[in-house]
Amino acid sequence: MTNLRSLDPSASPLDFYGSELRRLREEAGLSQEELGACIFCTGSLVGQIETTKRIPTRDFSERADAALGTGGTFSRLLGLVLRSRLPSWFQPYVELEARASYISTYQCQLVYGLLQTEEYARALLGVDHPDKFEEQVAARMERQRILDRGTPPALWVVLGEAVLHQEVGGRDVMAEQLRHLAGFARSPWVKIQVLPFAAGQHAGMMGSFNLLRFDEDPDLFYAENYDHGHMTANPQVMRERSVGYARLQACSLSPEESVQLIVRVTEERYG
Repeated sequence: MTNLRSLDPSASPLDFYGSELRRLREEAGLSQEELGACIFCTGSLVGQIETTKRIPTRDFSERADAALGTGGTFSRLLGLVLRSRLPSWFQPYVELEARASYISTYQCQLVYGLLQTEEYARALLGVDHPDKFEEQVAARMERQRILDRGTPPALWVVLGEAVLHQEVGGRDVMAEQLRHLAGFARSPWVKIQVLPFAAGQHAGMMGSFNLLRFDEDPDLFYAENYDHGHMTANPQVMRERSVGYARLQACSLSPEESVQLIVRVTEERYG
C-alpha cells in the first residue's frame, strides 16, 4: 500500500488530479489494487499518481474515467496537468496556440512541435531534461491534439532544408519523422514548404519565429531563445514579420515540390 499523504488540491493541476482520483476511488469503495485491476495497471501505479509521484497518461485517464464513471473528468484534467509540466515561460504560448485559428511558423533547425513524432520529440527533450523528459514528451503529444479537433487551426509551416538533414535520434527516427511530414500532403489544414539551401540569404536568417492569428483577439508574434520566449502584439512588429514570412514563402518550394524533396531526402539519406 502506498503511503497516503495529505494533498492540497489547489497546489497544482497534478495535485488536483491526484486528490480527485483518490476521492472518486474511495467513493466507489475501491482500493488502489482493485482500481488497478479494473484499468489494467498495478495498485502501486494508482497510488503513485494519487500522491503525484507519477504523471498520468491519456490511456490511464481514459480507463480511470470509464472505471469510475466520471464522464471524462480525468481526460479533461490531463491537458491541464501536462501543460503545467512545461517550462513556465512556454506555458502562455501553448495556451494561445491552442486558441489560434491560424498558425504560421518558420523553423530553421527543428521540426515544429505540433508535427513532431513521439520518438523525435523524445530524442530532442532527452538532451537537456533527462530527469523529466518523459512528462515533457507526453505534454508535447498532448499539445498536438489541437490538430485533431473538428475544426483545427490552419497551420502553415516553412522548414529550412537543414531541418531535413539534421539527424535527430538516428536514421530510423528521422525516416519516420520525414514520412510523418510527407503524410500531411493530404491534409486540408496543414501545409508545409521547404526553404531550400539554394535560396541563399533570406528573411529568416535571424532565426525561427511563429505568427498566431485569432478570430477576435490581436495577432501575435512569438520567438524564443534557449530559456525564454518573447511574445508581442505590437502592430509594427506584426506587420514586419508578416511581410517577412510572405517573403519566406515566396522563396520556398511549393507544397507539392516540398513533399517531393522530403521523400527524396528520406530515401537517399535515411532509407
